[in-house]
Amino acid sequence: MNEAASPRIPLRRATFWALLAVSFVLQVPLRRAIDRAKESAGESPGTSYVTSGRWLRRLSLGYEGLLADIYWTRAVQYYGRARLSKRSRFERLGSLLRITTTLDPHLLIAYRFGAIFLAEKPPGGAGRPDEAMQLLRRGIVANPDYWRLWEDLGFIQYWDLKDCAAAARTFKTGSERPGAAIWMKTLAAAVAAKGGELRISQALWLEIYRTAQNDSIRQSALEHLAALKAEQEIQALNQLLAIYRRKEGHAAASFDELVSAGLLRAAPRDPAGTPLVVGPDGKARLGPGSPINLNLLQ
Repeated sequence: MNEAASPRIPLRRATFWALLAVSFVLQVPLRRAIDRAKESAGESPGTSYVTSGRWLRRLSLGYEGLLADIYWTRAVQYYGRARLSKRSRFERLGSLLRITTTLDPHLLIAYRFGAIFLAEKPPGGAGRPDEAMQLLRRGIVANPDYWRLWEDLGFIQYWDLKDCAAAARTFKTGSERPGAAIWMKTLAAAVAAKGGELRISQALWLEIYRTAQNDSIRQSALEHLAALKAEQEIQALNQLLAIYRRKEGHAAASFDELVSAGLLRAAPRDPAGTPLVVGPDGKARLGPGSPINLNLLQ
């Protein structure tokens, strides 16, 4: 069995390199014609690339990984040259990355760093967060249990698109992948709160508190839960203060006025028991000495 099988390896390799050499020879007239056309159009010669990763995969004769490495190197070199020349566009970057990841769907570095190259704003990058997200989603389909891709996708949604709700959902989903870091849940909760999704953030922090095995994480969860509850109470009180202003024609100086008007049963307190107050701006706020830290929600 070994004697019969052993000659196939060098034969296969020789066939591959022979076909590759023939393909390069056949490309010479075509490349010259393309270069002449590019020069007449004002473009630099030597910048055309094969655009179909599937076509290359069929011609690779089992060397998809090798070709993927070659195209990933091309992508990095192209990005580096474009950045050094301070181009405002990276027209071929997305195509090179698609070819690379089609040849090797498990080349994780191409998804992660490729997404950074695509999402970064010009002149440092292509300024295409949409293409970066497409690349990462393709990576997630091919590598569903690799939680870092969810992390990268969430950061693009948060930093580049300013979509806190989508980012929070992505971080939460990523936190459920095998081996995901515990801070993915805390990140999801924090981003949800920043985006105004207080109930989602509250549910996430409660889950963190219940499942965390680290005392400091549990304590942090309690502090965030207290801040979220206080923020919800403040928002509700501000609505009552607005009603009082419309009804009475002036702002309330204290919550006692709302009690007298029948809008509250008693003066409110925060989750730590400290009385809430009405500030000079006529809005509810934490009272002096309150241990609640609302900055945790920013």
